[in-house]
Amino acid sequence: MKRTFIHRLLPAVLLLLAMSTGNAAAEVNLSINIGPPVVVGPPSAMVMVPGTSVYFAPGFDVDIFFYGGYWWSPRGERWYRASDYGGPWHVVRRAAVPRAVYGVPGDYRHVYAREHHIPYGQWKKEHGHGKGHGPGKGHGRGHGRGN
Repeated sequence: MKRTFIHRLLPAVLLLLAMSTGNAAAEVNLSINIGPPVVVGPPSAMVMVPGTSVYFAPGFDVDIFFYGGYWWSPRGERWYRASDYGGPWHVVRRAAVPRAVYGVPGDYRHVYAREHHIPYGQWKKEHGHGKGHGPGKGHGRGHGRGN
């Protein structure tokens, strides 16, 4: 009984000692992708994915794309669509997500970081204020995004 108690207590004591000595730093990051994206302001710029008509907003912490007159955002296993970046966002079937959007590589932020950033005000004038112009064409496959 004493040995079991010591085996349980020893790791806790060692952990406390390690935390109390020197300058220990710990950081915990937790990201849960559920629900539609929450956007509090307009993007600062838009970037076109080369070879497509898909744009992304590099200033957001969530994946937000513009294509075919709609804003698109994957969150976990779900996709959302809105006619304005600020919402309202609605869940769409995965098959309704346009192939061009679905095919954007998962590491697009890094891959396209040096592409031309178009100031949002200029981009907005050229793209009809980001309002919807009709549904996108789906392809019936899973979430590709280069994975």
